[in-house]
Amino acid sequence: MLTVGFGNSLRAGRWLLLAMLGLLHGAMLLGMNSPWAHPLLLAHLGLFLLWQPLWRGEREVGRSGMVFIVLAAALVVYWLNWWVVAFWLTGLFGLVGARVFAFRDRWTRLLYLTVMAYLLAALLLWVVPNLFVAQAAIEVGRIMMWYVLLPGLLLAIPVLILLKRLVISQGNPKTVAKWLFAPRRAALSIGSEPVEGAQTVDFIYSLLLFMLLTLVVLGSLAFMTLARLDYLEALLRTLLLAGLVLLALGGLWNPRFGFGGLQVMFSRYLLNVGTPFENWLTRLAEAAQREPDPPSYLRRATGLLTDFPWLSGLSWDSPDGSGQLGQSNKHDVQVQEGELHLTVYARQSLSPAMLLHICLLAQLIGYFYQAKQREQSLRNITRLQAVYETGSRLTHDLKNMLQSLLSLTALAQSSGLRAQQLLQQQLPLLTQRIELTLGKLRQAQDESETPQLDLAAWWDSLRLRNRHHEIKWLAPDGLPDRTIPAALFDCVLDNLLDNALRKRQSQPGIGITVEIGAEPLRIAVSDSGTPIPAAIAANLLRGVVVSESGLGIGIYQAARWAEQLNRRLILASNYAGKVCFELYDTPGNGKGIG
Repeated sequence: MLTVGFGNSLRAGRWLLLAMLGLLHGAMLLGMNSPWAHPLLLAHLGLFLLWQPLWRGEREVGRSGMVFIVLAAALVVYWLNWWVVAFWLTGLFGLVGARVFAFRDRWTRLLYLTVMAYLLAALLLWVVPNLFVAQAAIEVGRIMMWYVLLPGLLLAIPVLILLKRLVISQGNPKTVAKWLFAPRRAALSIGSEPVEGAQTVDFIYSLLLFMLLTLVVLGSLAFMTLARLDYLEALLRTLLLAGLVLLALGGLWNPRFGFGGLQVMFSRYLLNVGTPFENWLTRLAEAAQREPDPPSYLRRATGLLTDFPWLSGLSWDSPDGSGQLGQSNKHDVQVQEGELHLTVYARQSLSPAMLLHICLLAQLIGYFYQAKQREQSLRNITRLQAVYETGSRLTHDLKNMLQSLLSLTALAQSSGLRAQQLLQQQLPLLTQRIELTLGKLRQAQDESETPQLDLAAWWDSLRLRNRHHEIKWLAPDGLPDRTIPAALFDCVLDNLLDNALRKRQSQPGIGITVEIGAEPLRIAVSDSGTPIPAAIAANLLRGVVVSESGLGIGIYQAARWAEQLNRRLILASNYAGKVCFELYDTPGNGKGIG
């Protein structure tokens, strides 16, 4: 739907419309042979240029506009006849009728409907009879022009304007009187009446009304010529047939009896911009699914635009690069959608309807492009998260080994045979853990393929390297013969024991217990200190938390690692006297499976 802005004040436009119609009425009454008809129509044309809804009032008239005005004036002066007046009235009827659909105000719509009725009556009852030289109809039309249309023109439009003003002023007589006796102000800014804003002319409706009225006039001529009827009878037959056709089209407009309706077909036609719109959307969605990164998608999506025949070239600029396809010219349209700047070059000047379609196409490309950017950002975040988790686990492994090394150093400083035996037992285990960590640093390793160790051997090693701490160890008489991922269990137990021992420093005297269950495999580390605050406990194993002793990164990473190896680390109990963490197998992780 093509629309053009209307820059004149709507309130002053009503009076211009009244004066314009008055001059036209006078010229039609005097006839085309009168010497006063030419100046009256020239004055009518000048008022039309002030009232017209086609060009903005603040715009300067260009060369093409000046040529049109000069040709129209020359036509009025040198070639004035009833055919020109009939064509002019038909065009005015289309313009005024198209403006009716642009207003929601009841009084404004009624005003323009009244003007439409006047133009229709003047054309069919006066201009066309003079055009066809129908004497009987001319006599009827002269009576209508003098005694019906002229009083209606001079009274109906001012009365409608006054009624609207009375409604706006809420019936205040002082406001209406002040407005009536201030004509200069009324002509420019009528009181405090709100301006409806820039009005529009729908050229689709205007063209349909113009063609409909032309069909009525030519249909009447056809009936008069072929059926040899009087003008009034021919006019009635034409109006009857036109009414039946409009009634049939109205019935076919909406879906009925399995028929999709003309409305759907018309909408699909409007959405068709050179190629089927649905097919283009399908190809655009396929490009978004198949292309792996934003730059490649952008190149393919912009390449799809080149299928339109009205496009001569395009260029784009984005954070992922820029490019150009086709040839550039002066008919360019620039669209900004997020970080994507798209310039489309058309082969000819584009209408407002085509501009709307271009903006829609650019928005669709921009939305998919932003989606590809977010997808790329998520992939980068996932890679960074993998690097972060691996580095965090290795950091905690190094921290735990340094703590063990510190304990062994303190033990080496003491003399005695018992200390030498403990050093001989712990140093090989520490060497093994250092070699495992160095292997992870040299080459990335799948965490599901961590080295396996016998459960009983791992349990003895854990107790042995923590013998110098006051910890209560609880285990069944015989542990099952199965293997476990030693790196995971070492990481979890070292973090839990380190946290419990650090808690003992701030709360002296609390007990620490490590308990292992056989079937199903379960290891619990508990202490008898104060509970963990509820706000911290709620997110302790789900993310990074801020506490007095750290951020909880080590235990969070241990929980994530356990989930990847089909195990779970939970806070089993959290109350005064028993704060317990448990690491256990999930269902399906049976005996002998690491």
